[in-house]
Amino acid sequence: MSAATVIDKPAALDTGDDPHVGLRAHLRHISALVRRNVLWIRQDPESMFDVILMPIVFTLLFVFVFGGAIAGKGNQDEYVNYVVPGLMAMMGMNIAMGVGTGFNQDFQTGVMDRFRSLPISRASVLIAKISVEIGRLLLATAILLGVGFLLGLSVSNVPGLFAAIGLALVFGSSIMWIFLTMGVVMKNAQAIQGMGFLVLMPLQFGSSIFSPPSTMPGWLQTFTDYNPLSSLADAARGLMNGGQPVAHDVMITLLWSLVITVVMAPVAIHKYRTKT
Repeated sequence: MSAATVIDKPAALDTGDDPHVGLRAHLRHISALVRRNVLWIRQDPESMFDVILMPIVFTLLFVFVFGGAIAGKGNQDEYVNYVVPGLMAMMGMNIAMGVGTGFNQDFQTGVMDRFRSLPISRASVLIAKISVEIGRLLLATAILLGVGFLLGLSVSNVPGLFAAIGLALVFGSSIMWIFLTMGVVMKNAQAIQGMGFLVLMPLQFGSSIFSPPSTMPGWLQTFTDYNPLSSLADAARGLMNGGQPVAHDVMITLLWSLVITVVMAPVAIHKYRTKT
């Protein structure tokens, strides 16, 4: 990408560390960087394998491996309606980890050094990265739902389905700020993956994504009650098919998303700006 793509004419406006970068310039920087990331994906289509294959593999694996054990043999259709909304929450967490590893690799290859040498807003680099990843998450969610429908997923509330998708995107985008921070401060992508799995595995399996918490020990039920993934999964189920109140779970999910973003976005931007 040429420097002319993202550099605006007024030098005073485009100082990378200047907190007073204008909104129009900020949006132009983000737009140019989004285009750059999209073009990179077109040149490297293998980078989309996780988005395309992960929802297919996970849905088939959990429906046919755990479905019979949890819902009873021959009742996989019932489990599809339970697990697919939960997997919508899981998709955001896994794609967010990929954001951190990809961002770290950009530092290792010198791409970020080039961006930081340009007179562009520092925050625009991170916001553009998250914008593209939200698009990838939306595609993964669409594939997940497509596989779910093929396996018997039923949705009784179409507006609720779109609300559930939006809620999953909001929460997933907030988690991306955590992994962007890790991408800046950790030394390599392997360290991010290792730390990510240590955090994500307990959160994902210690939740209501795959099985009802009522089947778990009391101490683990307490953990699931405070796990934001449980709130997101339960909210998605309620929005898509009703049968349970959703206001509390939606509010908790949005509150978690807001707190994570408000705390971690400034940290990620600061770490990116001051990284040596």
